[in-house]
Amino acid sequence: MNARGTKGSPKESSRPKIGIVVGTTRAARFADMPARWLFETCAERTDLDAEIIDLRDYPLPFFDESVAPLLSRPTNEIAKRWGEKVASLDGYVFLTAEYNHSISGVLKNALDHGYSEFNRKPAAFVGYGGLGGARAVEQLRLICVELQMAPTRSAVHITREPILAVLQGKNLTEFDYLAQASAAMFDELAWWTTALSAARAAGSSLVQRTA
Repeated sequence: MNARGTKGSPKESSRPKIGIVVGTTRAARFADMPARWLFETCAERTDLDAEIIDLRDYPLPFFDESVAPLLSRPTNEIAKRWGEKVASLDGYVFLTAEYNHSISGVLKNALDHGYSEFNRKPAAFVGYGGLGGARAVEQLRLICVELQMAPTRSAVHITREPILAVLQGKNLTEFDYLAQASAAMFDELAWWTTALSAARAAGSSLVQRTA
């Protein structure tokens, strides 16, 4: 689903393309509600074009390539499709639950399947759980740095109170602090997306140095 309201690839737009990556695949997941809220929030903006990227649509095998993604292209067809989707985007919002102080295995596996597709692009984070997914987000920041992404400082943390309220029929739009946090996050993401897109287009590159 993209910010035009249609499923599939977004139409051509001069706005940067952002993928809202749903990082869990459980049947009873909570993620669908914040994913929709983030999508609708971003759709109100004029500086970003969002698309929901659901890992359920990319049932990747556990990473088992003979060579790391840094040095080779994937051989698995689903991994190829995942890589093409990731490469087509200008930035990401990773929506993550917190599993035992970390991110889900399926999200970590999806990140392990890529490398250059993520390079020099910004990443923002939305966590949910008892502590707003804070510990999962912190680990995710470290992973994104290793993939040469630029993590935003601003993030959204959905704690137990709004989760329970939403499960009882309320909407995430009813929580002012979440609206403020998401606005700050998208503002920062838009700035970094524009800056890094221009740098990539200009052919800016990093020199890999060894000790």
